[in-house]
Amino acid sequence: MDLGLKGRKAIVCAASKGLGKGCAEALAAEGVALTINARGAEALEATAAELRAKFGANVTAVAADVTTAEGRAKLLAACPDPDILINNAGGPPPGDFREWDEAAWHKALDANMIAPIMLIKATVDGMIARKFGRIVNITSAAVKLPIPQLGLSNGARTGLTGFVAGLSRQVAKHNVTINALLPGPFETDRLRSTFAAAAKTGGQSVEQVREARRKANPAERFGTAEEFGAACAFLCSAQAGFIVGQNLVLDGGAYPGTL
Repeated sequence: MDLGLKGRKAIVCAASKGLGKGCAEALAAEGVALTINARGAEALEATAAELRAKFGANVTAVAADVTTAEGRAKLLAACPDPDILINNAGGPPPGDFREWDEAAWHKALDANMIAPIMLIKATVDGMIARKFGRIVNITSAAVKLPIPQLGLSNGARTGLTGFVAGLSRQVAKHNVTINALLPGPFETDRLRSTFAAAAKTGGQSVEQVREARRKANPAERFGTAEEFGAACAFLCSAQAGFIVGQNLVLDGGAYPGTL
């Protein structure tokens, strides 16, 4: 299927590896000009080179911390008028809420709620004027099924979800959509760190935790960045203009609800 994205411009955050990189690859394959972002310049430049070599993509790499106003300004200077915005950030560390002080909460909110909102604010009016826009927020399946040890993530990402629920309905008439992808267990550094924390708490090896989690998933596997990226690319497509304000769970069936 031709997704109707050739020649469009996209900002993809946290794109040097993991799910963000998967999204960047899928968009590059569709002929999208990319501005990719992460904090680490070396890994980001390596990803940019890989995308250029593999897809012949037009890629600009911007190493910046988008949780800061300066970082966002640097990113937007490189791509002031994106047609597509992929908001993504590594999740806060797991733990017990008794361990988190006010600074920890502010850091989680800055990365997983405030920064995405500020980037939406900076780009959505241009999308409205051009009558095309696709914003995808990568959040977490924990938005629908909270994970006790991920309280910082549960709170911050759910706040973003609530904000988008209102805004997405306001901009839909302009062919601008805002949706979220909620990943469950994907083969990423984040998943591996969660396994390590669970192993330490439960007195098991990381491999024991990993195998138990794999078997507990209805699909009996973990997701891949490639299939996540494909889902993201479709949400950005010309064909997805009637999908508005949705939170799409990609978790192999782990979420047990009917709705």
